[in-house]
Amino acid sequence: MNKLWPAAAAALCLSACAQPGSDDPLAGFGPNPRLPAPRHSLIPMVGIPKVVGWTRDAAPRAPAGFTVTRFAQGLDHARWLYVLPNGDVLASESASEPSEADVNSQGIKGFFAKMLMKNVGSARKSPDKIVLLRDTDGDGVAETSAIFAHEGLHQPFGMTLVGGKLYVANSDGVVAFDYVDGQTQASGPPVKVFDLPGGPINHHWTKNVVASPDGTKLYATVGSNSNIGENGMEAETGRAAIWVYDIASGQARVFASGIRNPNGIDFEPTTGAMWTVSNERDEIGPDLPPDYLTSVRDGGFYGWPYSYWGKHVDDRVKPQKPDLVAKAIAPDYGVGAHTAALGLTFYRADAFPAHYRGGAFIGQHGSWNRQPLNGYRVVFVPFADGKPQTPAEVFLTGFLNAEDEIQGRPVGVVVDRSGALLVADDVGGIVWRVAPAKPAPSEGPSPS
Repeated sequence: MNKLWPAAAAALCLSACAQPGSDDPLAGFGPNPRLPAPRHSLIPMVGIPKVVGWTRDAAPRAPAGFTVTRFAQGLDHARWLYVLPNGDVLASESASEPSEADVNSQGIKGFFAKMLMKNVGSARKSPDKIVLLRDTDGDGVAETSAIFAHEGLHQPFGMTLVGGKLYVANSDGVVAFDYVDGQTQASGPPVKVFDLPGGPINHHWTKNVVASPDGTKLYATVGSNSNIGENGMEAETGRAAIWVYDIASGQARVFASGIRNPNGIDFEPTTGAMWTVSNERDEIGPDLPPDYLTSVRDGGFYGWPYSYWGKHVDDRVKPQKPDLVAKAIAPDYGVGAHTAALGLTFYRADAFPAHYRGGAFIGQHGSWNRQPLNGYRVVFVPFADGKPQTPAEVFLTGFLNAEDEIQGRPVGVVVDRSGALLVADDVGGIVWRVAPAKPAPSEGPSPS
């Protein structure tokens, strides 16, 4: 028997008795979310939700006036999406492949994390593919699916196209493929562009890459190697950060730091400012601290691991760095504790009602160390004059069924050429498409 099993069983019993978090689906949302006092405990709250998948005719639920359909299915743990200029959609397929160093460094918490990843099909050999999905007749369903690339990929995640180069973020750096409009398969292996912090632990391995609006720079996300630096700050060099790479000079540097696990990046349509979503730390309570959506400044420091939500010191972190805490920037907008906010896209199209234009859709992958479970949905945050507004809206739900079993988990969100929202569901192996419902045909006058 695994020597962790008795301790894990005891942990599960003790954590079941812990005081649960708020059942308000929008607790911890907004520009000034409530920050309860930290709750310290010997045993973190843990749980292993059962994974049941989707039945053949089931789908997530969107607000009235929208329809949800399957753009593509049968994918192998699709995590992130990118829409090419001709309307083709790329889906990166990758999985965690947790290392023994990562799991051992997390103790009981790592044990349960590994069990959850196994249940959701993530703790296995990564597919390491990019799949091209093509809707040939414009009916909202991808009729063809082809492997666009598989050589030179290791846990591929983010993708972006600049000047005939398709850049892909592997778990240890960014590579580039040559791309010609309409091609369905890469012409050869990629070329390494620049390195990013990787193993041997690589706790938060998912890395995104996006291009600046003018196409001169790439921005790449790198998550932390731990919860609060418990693997040593040497292992955090260059991590919990957004990097910037200048395409012309080939120089890379840290753009902003102290962001525990940024993933989604997009540029607000009216101001051009960079925004990101980030996962915050664990084990100080079910409602603390909120994951967040924030604008990102060049040279900005956002607190991790020494503080959260600006200058709220995390007294578990030793030694502290008061000079850094004094500079810590508070996020712009909370999106709920332990929601695992990953995907981010601003809505620039005009197919949705005017209320949604210019606002942000956020894919929330969902918690495993909180009761009740949180996330497992897509939320919408309206924007006005370049700033997020309240209230936020729970936009796409149903990834958990009535018994709190996992049917799917949303990750990347993008808008297709028709203005529909596409959502990558890694557990379900599906790309969901949310579009305005077509009006019912009129019956016309009755015959006389």
